[in-house]
Amino acid sequence: MMRKTRGAALVALGASFALLAGCGGGDSTDGGTTGAATGGATGGGEAVAMTFWHNSTTGEGRQYWEDTVADFEAANPGVTIEIQAIQNEDLDGKLQTALNSGDAPDIFMQRGGGKLADMVAAGQVMDIADMIDDATKTAVGEGAFGAYTIDGAIYAMPTSILPGGMFYTESLFEDAGIETPPATFEEMNDAVAKLKETGVEPIALGGKDAWPAAHWYYFFALRQCSQEALENTLATKDFSDACWLRAGESLADFAATEPFNQGFLTTSAQQGAGSSAGLVANYQAAMELMGAWNTGVIRSLTPDQQDLPDLNWFPFPAVEGGEGDPKAMMGGVDGFSCAASAPAEQCTAFLNFFMQQEYQEGYATAFGTIPTSQEAQGVVELKSIKSILEAYNEAPYVVLWLDTHLGQNVGNALNAGVVEMLAGNGTPEGIIQAVSDAAARG
Repeated sequence: MMRKTRGAALVALGASFALLAGCGGGDSTDGGTTGAATGGATGGGEAVAMTFWHNSTTGEGRQYWEDTVADFEAANPGVTIEIQAIQNEDLDGKLQTALNSGDAPDIFMQRGGGKLADMVAAGQVMDIADMIDDATKTAVGEGAFGAYTIDGAIYAMPTSILPGGMFYTESLFEDAGIETPPATFEEMNDAVAKLKETGVEPIALGGKDAWPAAHWYYFFALRQCSQEALENTLATKDFSDACWLRAGESLADFAATEPFNQGFLTTSAQQGAGSSAGLVANYQAAMELMGAWNTGVIRSLTPDQQDLPDLNWFPFPAVEGGEGDPKAMMGGVDGFSCAASAPAEQCTAFLNFFMQQEYQEGYATAFGTIPTSQEAQGVVELKSIKSILEAYNEAPYVVLWLDTHLGQNVGNALNAGVVEMLAGNGTPEGIIQAVSDAAARG
């Protein structure tokens, strides 16, 4: 049985299963930038141009990358980086098209899991293992690099840790007479009923983008399936264990209580005030199931683009009769890769550059998230992120997002199957059939 070890962020066990482990939350310390990445990346002023794709289209996140790239270019004369910010929901598809056409960006956001494995098999991504600064290795630890390690090679620089769970606004809970966040689904159902009485949407869901709806199935599976069952299924893509069907049935039962916002199937997740994150940002919905990036997204959608003062977080509630550990979590590690065709020296110099403490601190602040660098985690002050980090460090195991681990084809089939069921056009059995058929096709 796999065990969690402190000081590591994600351990990938071959192509089968991934566990996240606590990062320790070390204090931020004084000190300047270190490592070769602070300058001299071109080795003598050679003119090199690179392209960079990320998913921060607005607000502080977009500004962070613009400022960081400008600082890198100033420290490395002759190197220029052209930035393209792509909407999150469009990024994977556009990236895959670019990779397959041989016109990939030099630097791009990396999800890991089966999606990365497919890129590695196609020879589309660079092994950076021998080009990572010692300072970065020390600050991050081996575990986070495990998220992007295949057969001893490392294919991305991990930047942030993103466990998922329930974001909520304390004032709306207080208005509804909810004294403590739900720890079980019996309590969740009670909270939903109380919130409806106040006239707000209990739970925001951006079903239009599919993956937010599928998150509900992922987390029910996390609670219904034992760690061993999860491990076996993710290793074999065999969904015959009854816990996977029970997860779909649990979601169907919960959805039948109508806990989600009206029109959730046509609501986007992160685009504009009418998105699911926007509903939370503007106090129109009390809760949202989402990853740790959500604090920053919600901030960008408030009227003044400031953090909600009463935004907090709690773990996905326990399910009666479930075989999963109620403290287990699901999430991922965001990172950035160099394309196989990228200029290796300059591309990896940029990856090392933004992993310096001051830039990891800036990243954590701009995105409202948990940086992989333990040296930078002292800047985490938002209570929602602190709540996540506390639960994360106590979790017995944390599973990688299911669609990421399963890869593009099977993951997309899973997400689509969940949406079909929530739309009334499918069943829990249909979800299992969809993923099984996709797995059989390879």
